Amino acid sequence: MSGHSKWASIKHKKAATDSKRGKVFTKLIKEITIAARHGGGKTDANPRLRLAIQRAKQANMPADNIDRAIKKGTGELEGVNYEEIVYEGYAAAGVAIYIEVVTDNKNRITSEVRNIFSKYGGNMAGAGSVAWMFEKKGYFAVSKSTISEDALMAIALDSGAEDFSVEEEVFEIKTMPQDFEKVKKALEDNSVKIESSEITMIPKSTIKVGGDKAKQILTLVDILEDNDDVQNVYTNFDIPEDILKELESKG
Repeated sequence: MSGHSKWASIKHKKAATDSKRGKVFTKLIKEITIAARHGGGKTDANPRLRLAIQRAKQANMPADNIDRAIKKGTGELEGVNYEEIVYEGYAAAGVAIYIEVVTDNKNRITSEVRNIFSKYGGNMAGAGSVAWMFEKKGYFAVSKSTISEDALMAIALDSGAEDFSVEEEVFEIKTMPQDFEKVKKALEDNSVKIESSEITMIPKSTIKVGGDKAKQILTLVDILEDNDDVQNVYTNFDIPEDILKELESKG
């Protein structure tokens, strides 16, 4: 998807800033806890937990915090009963918004999300309204400066990657979710430096947006992502580089 790598890069940089305020830790602890609750506390048998712990370590979360979150998920320590919820809606220009939430108060977060949509020019929609516009995929970005296109393509496709594309600054690799770890291992075994990697929702098609509407959409997404209960926000916008760069400079 054109633009995915740019937006993913900006989100990662913003996350580094947010972590200083503790927001990333809060979200990662919730993800680790709920991953352990659903799949157990053993990383070798729980891919979701493995990925959550990897992200926590990248954010420099102390090992004790990770361990406590796992134990709260498995019930070894008393913890909060979190619930996973998906909200769907539209921003300006008909751009789809798909939101993943982990919360201990469904009524509160439902009201907060609805208010954010209303305040920033969007509207909530019913379940399934926009989910069909996205596909769950494994995603990797690799800097063009670190490896040749042919070499990386061979490693990626040989290890089971579904798609390989060339963007402005990075090579993008997409996989089926179940092949994510296999491809990741192949990249690591070949000493490929991964800029970013995640299980994400990638839009099947995008909507080009510019000017004030683009800024309005980005503000809506930014406010949603700033909520402690919101884990991920996915959209199908295609916004010009200069507007994304402007957001990055503010992040």
